[in-house]
Amino acid sequence: MTKLEAGLILFCILFIVIFLFDYIFIKLSYLYSLNKKKKKKKKRQDLTEISYLVGKFKLKKERLLNKKILLAVSLINALIISIVAISVLLLKVHIILQLIISFILLFALIYSLYELFGRYLVKKGYDKNEY
Repeated sequence: MTKLEAGLILFCILFIVIFLFDYIFIKLSYLYSLNKKKKKKKKRQDLTEISYLVGKFKLKKERLLNKKILLAVSLINALIISIVAISVLLLKVHIILQLIISFILLFALIYSLYELFGRYLVKKGYDKNEY
């Protein structure tokens, strides 16, 4: 087994472990917050991701607060965290350069993945212009 094959196997194993851990943790926290909001009628705090999608793509907030959309958002967040974490962990550069690369990669992935997800939701009919 060459160094390249060992590195790819290590990358895949670390990616899957971090992705599954993040996905389960984020999914459980979103579902807990959704159930908590239903039980208590106090001041409602919206998720930042949902607020971003509503503002940018003019979507209906009521339709976005369901389990399918929250699971998709948790999947996107887990994917972003996993890609950034693994990419930075496997880089053998100075810590400052790792931080700079991680911030650039983080913001690029957040913008691009939520842009694609928002366009998908508009195409599926979650926008306010639906009759």
